[in-house]
Amino acid sequence: QVQLVESGGGLVQAGGSLRLSCAASGRTFSSYSMGWFRQAPGKEREFVSYISRSAGNTYYADSVKGRFTISRDNAKNMVYLQMNSLKPEDTAVYYCAADSHAGGNVYYTTAYDYWGQGIQVTVSS
Repeated sequence: QVQLVESGGGLVQAGGSLRLSCAASGRTFSSYSMGWFRQAPGKEREFVSYISRSAGNTYYADSVKGRFTISRDNAKNMVYLQMNSLKPEDTAVYYCAADSHAGGNVYYTTAYDYWGQGIQVTVSS
């Protein structure tokens, strides 16, 4: 089992940057592939980005491609989401998630076993 805690959110002006961090407990962090999702008010939780166990594969939603970068540090049990050129439509609660068994569609929430509590990102225009 793994526990996930997000940090780094906040209020930023459009065009600005934030880096979200997700700290994972446990000794087997490198065995989990990781994802970031977000949920805006009144909307469903949506995929943002994914990184495989060894960071060999990364995927992004079209809406963030070229602006966001996912990375991980398995020695520190951390996953990051660098968000640049932020837009008001990026405003949402951001969640990190861990997938322990692979094989599922990583673009869907159902592929992930563990979730953080979420952190607010607000981008003002």
